[in-house]
Amino acid sequence: MTDRPKTPTLDRVTLPADLKRLSDRELRLLADELRAETISAVSVTGGHLGAGLGVVELTVALHAVFDTPRDKIIWDVGHQCYPHKILTGRRDRIRTLRMKDGLSGFTKRSESAFDPFGAAHSSTSISAALGFAAARDLGGDPGDAVAVIGDGSMSAGMAYEAMNNAGHLKKRLFVVLNDNEMSIAPPVGAMSAYLSRLYAGAPFQELKAAAKGAVSLLPEPFQEGARRAKEMLKSMTVGGTLFEELGFSYIGPLDGHDLDQLLPVLRTARVRATGPVLIHVITQKGKGYAPAEGARDKGHATGKFDVLTGVQAKAASNAPSYTKVFAQSLIAEAERDPAIVAVTAAMPDGTGLNLFAERFPKRCFDVGIAEQHAVTFSAGMAAGGMKPFCALYSTFLQRGYDQVVHDVAIQRLPVRFAIDRAGLVGADGATHAGAFDVAFLANLPGFVVMAAADEAELVHMVATAAAHDDGPIAFRFPRGDGVGVEMPARGVPLEIGRGRMIRQGARVALLSFGTRLSEVLVAAEALAARGISPTVADARFAKPLDRALILQLARDHEALITIEEGAVGGFGSHVAQLLADEGVFDRGLKYRSMVLPDTFIDQASPEAMYAVAGMNAPQIEAKVLEVLGVAVVGLRGAS
Repeated sequence: MTDRPKTPTLDRVTLPADLKRLSDRELRLLADELRAETISAVSVTGGHLGAGLGVVELTVALHAVFDTPRDKIIWDVGHQCYPHKILTGRRDRIRTLRMKDGLSGFTKRSESAFDPFGAAHSSTSISAALGFAAARDLGGDPGDAVAVIGDGSMSAGMAYEAMNNAGHLKKRLFVVLNDNEMSIAPPVGAMSAYLSRLYAGAPFQELKAAAKGAVSLLPEPFQEGARRAKEMLKSMTVGGTLFEELGFSYIGPLDGHDLDQLLPVLRTARVRATGPVLIHVITQKGKGYAPAEGARDKGHATGKFDVLTGVQAKAASNAPSYTKVFAQSLIAEAERDPAIVAVTAAMPDGTGLNLFAERFPKRCFDVGIAEQHAVTFSAGMAAGGMKPFCALYSTFLQRGYDQVVHDVAIQRLPVRFAIDRAGLVGADGATHAGAFDVAFLANLPGFVVMAAADEAELVHMVATAAAHDDGPIAFRFPRGDGVGVEMPARGVPLEIGRGRMIRQGARVALLSFGTRLSEVLVAAEALAARGISPTVADARFAKPLDRALILQLARDHEALITIEEGAVGGFGSHVAQLLADEGVFDRGLKYRSMVLPDTFIDQASPEAMYAVAGMNAPQIEAKVLEVLGVAVVGLRGAS
C-alpha cells in the first residue's frame, strides 16, 4: 500500500464553511488533493470509485457556492458521495467506508447533517429536492435544495414525474444533471442519445458560451452574447430543450471538471434564480485516475486495490459465483430454446447478463434504470409468445411491484424472475439487502416462488423456470460464491412444489428455504455431537408449498423449525398458515420460524450481518436446544 498523499490545502478544510475562505486558485488545488485522498481511501476500503472521481470538482464547487447544511445537496444514488463526505467532517473516518460500524457507502441521514436525504437507489433526488423546496416555502427548514442526478438515473420515469411537478409548482430549485455518458453499464435509450445531441453538434468552446444560456440569470453585459449562443444550442434541439418545455431554466452544458466554468455559473444561478433551474454538466467517470478511466465500468465498484497499478485484491474461491452460474445456465437453456430472452435494468454485469448478451445480443435487453418498464416489457414479450427472464436485484424488483401484480400476476403471464442479491449482502447495507421478495411474491395468486440452496440447485431452478409456462415463476439466489457442491452437467426441471429430504433424524425437523441450508447442516452436525439428530429438509418452494413434506415433518417430530433469508411474512408464515389450517397446532407441535429480524441491519460482512440476524449455525443450534428444552452450555456465538 502506498503512503497517503500530501494534502496541504485539504488539511485546512474540516467543514464546507472552510471553503469560503479559499480563493478560486486554492479551490482548484483542493480538488486535486480531494481526488488523491478519495483514491487513497477507496484503495483501502474498496467501494464505488469512478462515480466519486467524476464529481470531485462539482463537489468542491457546490460546497464552495452553497451554504450547506442549511442548503441541501441531495446526491442521487449516493455512491458518488465519498468526496462530499471528506469535505463534511468525516475525513477522519473515510477509511471505514462500508465496514462494520463505519461510514456508509451512500448518503445517510443518521450519519451527518450534511446528508439531508439518504439514497442508494437511483432517480429519487429531484422528488426529494422538490419536497424540501415545498417544505421551505411552507415555513419548514430554510435554504436551497440542490439535486445532483446522473444521466443514467434520468432513464427512470420518477425523475420526469418530479421534473414535471417542479415545472408546474415553479419552486426555486436546482437540478444538476451530471452527464458522464456512463451509468453502471453504457447508458441506453433515447434519453442518452438526446443528451449526446445537445453537445455533439458544435465545438465545446462555443458551448461554454451556450452554457450561460439562462439569459435572465446573467449580468447585463453578457446577455447579448449568451442569447446568440443559446439560439445556436436551441437550433440543435428543434423546438427548444426538453427541460425548458418542462418549465426549467436550462444552463448548459458545462465542463464539469473546470472550476472556472462551474464556480461563476453556480454563483450567478444561486443569486438570480427564482424558479426551477437545470444545470447540465459534462463529467468523466473515473476522472484523474488512469486505471479507472481505462476500465470498462470506469471503476464503478472495486475491491481494495493498489493505488499505483489499480490492480484489485480479490480473494480466491474454488466455487463459482451464483451470478455466473445463473448466466451460464440461462445461456445453456437459450441454446436449446430460441424463445428464451433476457431483460435487465442497467445491471447487465451485476446480473451476469453481459455474458448472455455476448452470446445472444439480439435476445438480451438492457432497458436502463427502469424496473417498472422492465417488468411490463417482459410481460408484453411473454404475452407475445417469448420466454422472458427478467433479471433484477431483489431490492430493485421492489421498484416494479405494482407491475408484477397488475401486469404479470393478474394475467398469469409466464415471466421468469431471476432475483439476484437475495438475503443480506454485506457492505452495501440495508439498502441492497434482499429481505422482502419472498413475502411480496408468495402472497400473489398463481406465482411460483423458489430459492436455491446451493449453486447446483440454481442450475435446476433455471431449467425449471424455462420449462414453466403456466404463470409467473421466480427464483432467488444470493450475492457471492457458491458452497462448492458438485455441478450437474445440465439443469433438470424440478417438480413444482416438491421439496427434498436431506437427512433423516428424530425429535426436531429443520426445514430450510434458500442458502441457509449450509448453516443448517453445520448446526445439525453440532447437535449430533450432543446426541440430538435432527431431520433436515430443503423446501425449494415457498409457493406452492410441499404440503406432504411439511405435514409429514410435523407428524413425525415434536418440533419443526423453518429457516429463511427473508423478512417475516414469507416462507415461514406460509408454513404456519398451512399447519394452522390443518389443525396441526391443536395436537401440540412446537413450531418456530427463523427469519430476518424486524429491523434494517447495518453494513458488515454477510457472516456478521447473519450473526446479528441470529441465523448462523450456532444460533440455529441454540434455537433447537431452546425448543427442545435442553440447557445451552458453552455454545459459541449463540447470543
